[in-house]
Amino acid sequence: MATSAALAIFALCLSCLVSFDAASKPSQGFSVELINRDSPNSPFYNPEETRTQRLANAFRRSISRVHHFSPESQISTKAAESDVFSNQGDYLMRISIGTPPFEILAIDTGSDLIWTQCEPCSNCYQQNVPLFNPKSSSTYRDFSCSSRQCTTTSGTKDCDSDGICHYEASYGDGSFTNGNLAETITLDSTSGPPVSFPNSIIGCGHNDRGTFGPEGSGIVGLGGGSVSLVSQLGSTIGGKFSYCLVPATANSSKLNFGSNAVVSGTGVQSTPLTFQILKTFYFLTLEAISVGHQRVEFPSSTPGTGNIIIDSGTTLTLVPEDFFSDLSSAVDNVIRGQRANDPTGTFSLCYSIQSDLNIPTLTAHFTGADLELQPLNTFLPVSDDVTCLAFVPNSQIAIFGNVAQTNFLIGYDLEGKTVSFKPTDCTTE
Repeated sequence: MATSAALAIFALCLSCLVSFDAASKPSQGFSVELINRDSPNSPFYNPEETRTQRLANAFRRSISRVHHFSPESQISTKAAESDVFSNQGDYLMRISIGTPPFEILAIDTGSDLIWTQCEPCSNCYQQNVPLFNPKSSSTYRDFSCSSRQCTTTSGTKDCDSDGICHYEASYGDGSFTNGNLAETITLDSTSGPPVSFPNSIIGCGHNDRGTFGPEGSGIVGLGGGSVSLVSQLGSTIGGKFSYCLVPATANSSKLNFGSNAVVSGTGVQSTPLTFQILKTFYFLTLEAISVGHQRVEFPSSTPGTGNIIIDSGTTLTLVPEDFFSDLSSAVDNVIRGQRANDPTGTFSLCYSIQSDLNIPTLTAHFTGADLELQPLNTFLPVSDDVTCLAFVPNSQIAIFGNVAQTNFLIGYDLEGKTVSFKPTDCTTE
């Protein structure tokens, strides 16, 4: 919620319209729009950048996001804190808060806490759009230190003299946000009226600094932690959400909740979903990847813990160095094309597009699910005449990125603890 995606790749900044009011409860599910970070519909879009420059930026964000998943990341007993980078999402989500609805454009970091900058803000980063003014909302209320919301988010009570609950969230690049826990949120459905949820938690930031860009106006998390958007919607959506990431030639994808998120029909395969110490991250178990008839075994893991994170916010797929060496050799033996250098300096296995390339279908063997990855899932054109394998070696952690997820309808069932995949033309969803 991931899930960013294909030739001009974008990280998952889950961008949906969120405004939580009283007790309207969706019974049939609903969907919201995900905006590609580098599409013309995004405030991050720079028409002066070339496709190669956009790709290079997306690749750098992928590498930076590794720190987000560090095993050393800790959640403070006092604050909602994890080792996350603040401006590294590929998709955007529109969120509305307050009454009347006040729209913010939030970046998904794969973290948990939802927050936006609020007035008064004496120590805040520059933001192109107006800040949310709590005094303008008839439904705004600060949570007290004794409230369930405060204890859920903070671990211990962090109060001012008036008994108002405060939060602190810090990120791996030194960025931070401090403020009050308050408000409720509403999501704007793509096929009906806005869907509202009561008693939700959002941070109202009054002291926010770091590498946050002026284009966005907040953070929304689709992780598995207790205060993420998905967890807060809880039983209302039956613990289900899904997305279908389009190739980069399209501007937006859909993020589905509840009954709209059920993945069924011909071709569906499911694999167990596991969590580790931090429930923010979604782990799967990858057993091997086949290149034609050659099977390259993936390093094993402790049973039941998973060995690769599925993340819609990371462009590339990151794998252990020895595995990458074996996989790239197997791919090169099949393609036998004219090798080329990567102008972005990111990839080691690249070919001239002018040569006669025989790009094979790769099969990712997850426990219980064999995903056939087409060339658009495994290779990226990094310039007009060079294409590269969209896998990179990494010694810290393995991530199944959003290029590999393109044109799959991917459903998360947090109650059933499964992730389901269905090959789909996502441009028609």
